[in-house]
Amino acid sequence: MTLWLLGTQLDRTAASLDEHDRVLLIEASGFADRRPYHPHKLTLVFAAMRQFRDDVRARGLTVDYRQADTFAAALDAHFDAHPGDHLTMPRPAAHGAESRLRALVDARGGTLSFVRNPTFLLTPAEFDEWAESRNTNDPDTYRMEGFYHWMRRETGVLMDGDEPAGGEWNYDEENRETPPEDWSPPEPPSFEPDATTREVASWVDAAFETFVDSDQAAPFRWPVTRDQALSALETFVDGRFAEFGPYQDAMVEGEWAMSHSLLSAAINLGLLTPMEVIDRAERAYEAGEVPINSVEGFVRQLLGWREFMRHVYRRSMPEMADANQLDQTAELPPAYWTGETDMACLSEAVGHVREHGYAHHIERLMVLSNFAMVYGADPGKLNEWFHQGFVDAFHWVTTPNVVGMGSFGTDALSSKPYAASGSYINRMSDYCSSCPYAVSRDTGEGACPFNSLYWTFLRENEETLRGTGRMGLMYSHVDDKDAAEWDALEERAATVRTLARQGKL
Repeated sequence: MTLWLLGTQLDRTAASLDEHDRVLLIEASGFADRRPYHPHKLTLVFAAMRQFRDDVRARGLTVDYRQADTFAAALDAHFDAHPGDHLTMPRPAAHGAESRLRALVDARGGTLSFVRNPTFLLTPAEFDEWAESRNTNDPDTYRMEGFYHWMRRETGVLMDGDEPAGGEWNYDEENRETPPEDWSPPEPPSFEPDATTREVASWVDAAFETFVDSDQAAPFRWPVTRDQALSALETFVDGRFAEFGPYQDAMVEGEWAMSHSLLSAAINLGLLTPMEVIDRAERAYEAGEVPINSVEGFVRQLLGWREFMRHVYRRSMPEMADANQLDQTAELPPAYWTGETDMACLSEAVGHVREHGYAHHIERLMVLSNFAMVYGADPGKLNEWFHQGFVDAFHWVTTPNVVGMGSFGTDALSSKPYAASGSYINRMSDYCSSCPYAVSRDTGEGACPFNSLYWTFLRENEETLRGTGRMGLMYSHVDDKDAAEWDALEERAATVRTLARQGKL
């Protein structure tokens, strides 16, 4: 009997490793030939798998480590060695993965069963019970806040009896500060690649076409072992956590990590489990080391948002992947691939992805996704770009966040689009002060591209958006503009789109 673990299930306790005859790990590299993934993403996944293999073997367990182009080819070799084997696997997150993997095993005379996946807090049945208990007229729409309150009550995390710790469920109002001019965050953790990781990085560089060439990316720094992931967690708690809350939505020129934890990739690979990270955060709060707004904002991302996204994705697929309720069809501008644009905010955010395979959540939502949406980019194309460029990106992660939230391709997750003009960027960053485009101007040469795109986006999608409950104020401003203003906005937006399409913005 074999425990089959995917590269996103590298949890040392998964399905009790030592209760099986062997552990099967398949390093199927063919997927990396089909898309230009970030070199750090490929290095991270393959190095973490090989490190996990060596760790499990060091514990005295047998590992069947198969390297092949596809799962099918690797399973051929496995079942040649172990005819009729029964495989057990933690339930995978990707849509359709269970049926595809079971079919591969069945075709080779084996059997495959699925068990609870410890890299998530809820089973499908547990989430479905919550979803079906809601009093809603539309069972295909989901709102995170009610789910988050339910999760807090169910787990007891950050609860004081029946009430939320600190007296409030949500401290967003305290988490929108901009740092003072002389502020700089502690240096984020960096892990020197060992021989195994260096070997993987060299192979990735030689074997695959990637999102950027390795010499254009920063040195690889991500944790690839359990010990490194635990060290990264402690580094965050000790040096960065206290300021995470107030500055979590801020953007500062030259600062790619701010005070964010940078733990999402390790959690998504199974090197850390979400509950142990939540427990560590809660202990820091109880010890008086971290203020309530920081710990609540962090816990909400793991206990609320991550679980919510995983299960809404599961229940909304396959339709969500192709959702495009605003009928956006444009290709992404070349700046998303090159980082070459005079727009300071877009240049910074794309630069962070190119260098590190990472950008924090406000850059993802309010710069990268926001610009693509008001520009008119196809949600599926944007989803693909995120999937390729981010070290922590997998289909279950990007599809609800990018198609659902960032592009408003569906209203399954939100009643309004997260569209904003340059004034939001100016409020939450210092980018506009160094940008050649004037954030104070909507029209004419030199006006901030976000502004004209934002207003024309609202007008072009008025039939869909005006009736939503949270758009009334914005459409009152739309109504205040006269014909001459609209002519100037339309002219500027057309110019911005042309410049962006030509890579000259």
